[in-house]
Amino acid sequence: MDIEDNTDPKKDDGTVLACICDENGEKLGTPFDIPLSVTSDQLQLLCNSLLQNTEPKPYAFFVNDNEIVKDLGSVIKEGNISTEKTISIVYQPQAVFKVIAVTRCTSSIEGHTEAVLSAFFSPSGRHLASGSGDTRVRFWDLNTETPQFTCEGHKHWVLFIAWSPDGKKLASACKNGQICVWDPFTGKQVGKKLVGHKQWITWLAWQPLHLNGECRHLASASKDGSVRIWDVKTGQCIRSLTSHLQSVTCVKWSGEDLLYTSSQDRTIKVWRSKDGVLCRTLEGHGHWVNTMTLNTDYVMRTGAFEPADFGLKQNMLNYPPATLQKRANERYQNVTNSLQERMVSGSDDFTLCMWKPAEEKKCLTRMTGHQAVVNDVRFSPDGRIIASASFDKSIKIWDGKVGKYLASLRGHVGPVYQISWSADSRLLVSGSGDSTLKVWDVHKRSLLLDLPGHADEVYTVDWSPDGQRVVSGGKDRILKIWRK
Repeated sequence: MDIEDNTDPKKDDGTVLACICDENGEKLGTPFDIPLSVTSDQLQLLCNSLLQNTEPKPYAFFVNDNEIVKDLGSVIKEGNISTEKTISIVYQPQAVFKVIAVTRCTSSIEGHTEAVLSAFFSPSGRHLASGSGDTRVRFWDLNTETPQFTCEGHKHWVLFIAWSPDGKKLASACKNGQICVWDPFTGKQVGKKLVGHKQWITWLAWQPLHLNGECRHLASASKDGSVRIWDVKTGQCIRSLTSHLQSVTCVKWSGEDLLYTSSQDRTIKVWRSKDGVLCRTLEGHGHWVNTMTLNTDYVMRTGAFEPADFGLKQNMLNYPPATLQKRANERYQNVTNSLQERMVSGSDDFTLCMWKPAEEKKCLTRMTGHQAVVNDVRFSPDGRIIASASFDKSIKIWDGKVGKYLASLRGHVGPVYQISWSADSRLLVSGSGDSTLKVWDVHKRSLLLDLPGHADEVYTVDWSPDGQRVVSGGKDRILKIWRK
């Protein structure tokens, strides 16, 4: 009997001819009749059976890049997909561990005397640090959720902080254009201040751990239009990159040892970090470029620390640099074997652009839909989804491979300043000018939890790599820790 007879959508049995295949098109067996009513959970059982997994593993399923959330029939109907031919159901592996959504504020910690502008967990999730307009950097004890160290060294607002990927150092940058490096175990300053920028620093990026086990190289972007690469061990500026015509807004250190810099001159530049040579200039935005994200950001942020191995991470901080570098390289290679490096930039022109910056300078996809400035964009840890936050009060979700628009998450009544993914790529937390945090279920494209509590605008949010906590801070000078 031919396929047309088997796949007539008007047939009483409500079945279609389908095959299950992986992202590379490799099929699991031959095509077979499958009910239109089959759910994602039922496909999980079927896929694990076909793969002969002794321990069931989680998967997501797609037809023509449309995820099966309810059942197969819904996706076919919504996507207007023809059932006259065999339908390919693509399975994608999901994180084996599952992050539970934070639901309550467990601590509201006072200490800063001005707005909290930046707060981040360390790569292992063991430490927490924040920078504030009060010129101080503070470390917080996550066991007791109380202040631990107060670091005084800056003379102006601390605008940005960044953890080294081995979790052993924290860099902070201030409005005076100076950088300090701190030891999270003692709260003491490491080495001397890094001085050279003529205006304030907008972004910091460490060289990835798999490229340098000692984590001694740091890149800084500044309002003065330059990017500087520092050796934090000697306190020297190794080289200065000066081709941008206006303020540099963001710098990313890629896993291929390239530097990507975005600017208010509307361009993104690609540099070789080892000699400072300008490789290419990416042009496509019509206004300031505010932010960038790489699909390898998460694996480089967490370095040697696998988010699922929470118990192991407590001891790994004592491992020698070579061991940490080797483990980080294994994790990075494992991710990039199936993931070509891509970058997405967000701009004041309300759009995002997708690039392959290491290879070519043309924009692969322009992503439109936001009605105001795009100020934050993040790839999910697995690199499959992009989330963008905007002053239009919305978050938009996009396909991580081709930049296709997937959904809008609405609920905030103020600009969305910052977003952060959970380690399993299923949840997203956002902080807004409306003084709330919101937790979103990206799988279901819906609001999961509304977390009020701040008395003013929320400037910074971060989900710990181990999935245990979310931190938030903002204009009310209070640091809040949220747990399940």
